[in-house]
Amino acid sequence: MSNYPADLKYSKEHEWVRVEGDVAYIGISYFAQRELGDIVYVDVATVGDDLDKDAIFGTVEAVKTVSDLFMPVSGKVLEFNDALNDAPEQVNTDPYGKGWMIKVALADKSELDSLFDSAGYEAQL
Repeated sequence: MSNYPADLKYSKEHEWVRVEGDVAYIGISYFAQRELGDIVYVDVATVGDDLDKDAIFGTVEAVKTVSDLFMPVSGKVLEFNDALNDAPEQVNTDPYGKGWMIKVALADKSELDSLFDSAGYEAQL
């Protein structure tokens, strides 16, 4: 399996987006979790907020660093993956599955066109 699934879109800040209808699931890429190291906490206090593309939606804390999380698309934050409260390491072990971070109602699907596909993302790493 590729570390960068072809059915996802990727931002230059290393977030990924999986679209299901008008909803997007967002997390961080395999590259980002590997660079950060062991994830110990994911902090998202923006549920219910309408955020613009590139706005900060939360932070991810690893053993040695804290990094901001950026919205790859505009939308309303519908849900935080509560499973990460008890098991933040899922961001490391399953970044595209159980390690998803937020669910967003897409404001403008055309913004997806500005994101990388898997080949474009890997090429810019």
